[in-house]
Amino acid sequence: MVMVSNFPKNKYILIFIYIVLDLVNFYSCQSFINSDLDATGFSLAVATWYGDPTGAGSGGACGLEDDVGKIPYNAMITAGNQVLFKHGLGCGACYQVLCNQNEECSQNPITVTLTDECPGTCNDDPIHFDLSGNAFGAMAKFGQADQLRSLGRIDIYYKRVSCDHKQNIMFKDPNPYFLAIAIEAQNGDGDLSLVEIKHTNSNEWLQMQQMFGATWSINIYPDTQIPPFSIRLTSQNKHQVEANNVIPINWQAREIYYSNDLRKFRYYKVKFWTSFV
Repeated sequence: MVMVSNFPKNKYILIFIYIVLDLVNFYSCQSFINSDLDATGFSLAVATWYGDPTGAGSGGACGLEDDVGKIPYNAMITAGNQVLFKHGLGCGACYQVLCNQNEECSQNPITVTLTDECPGTCNDDPIHFDLSGNAFGAMAKFGQADQLRSLGRIDIYYKRVSCDHKQNIMFKDPNPYFLAIAIEAQNGDGDLSLVEIKHTNSNEWLQMQQMFGATWSINIYPDTQIPPFSIRLTSQNKHQVEANNVIPINWQAREIYYSNDLRKFRYYKVKFWTSFV
């Protein structure tokens, strides 16, 4: 009688079972990580990056210009699709973002401020963050920032968080036609829904108009309507702060002026400039 061994067949069955169990374990771990993130308020989004690999991105659509590379932003910024940008009303909002789907990911959250818009195809995704090269690389394990950036587009998790800046406010482009104010680095809610202004000798708050992004304007002529002026800021969540007499009587264009209000939006940085109609 000839005996036929079943060992090769059994070996392949065992290998198949091992692979299946390994996959089940992997996806179970992923499910646990993802459900754990969901439980802490994180939601799924897409992330890309733009500009130089270690660059600061841009503050263009919010009116922040090259301030994004300076304190308090330090290049940790993001552009957002329209769901995040909200026609400029999303400027200044802060988010924690992290990646955990790629081996280069540190799985540690970083905090970024929304300072720009990602138009066009970014709106094909429900939520799309277009991070500065510096911020995108900050999601990586130590020494693997370039490898993570080389992926170009990745899935991430994000959640809205309170902003925690420490300074703020300035004027630009001196000419006598009207006052425009770019408001930066608000603590707390970060974003704005309303900006008002009043003279120190008046009790009437005048509503300013959003020009674009975080830039608000009003037909006040600083050469004839002499400061000081106070500014009242209202966030999307209807929290308010008043920057009393923040535009001083001897204001100078491109100077930085600070509010000393320590409430919800403590230490505003507001940029002021006068512009042609």
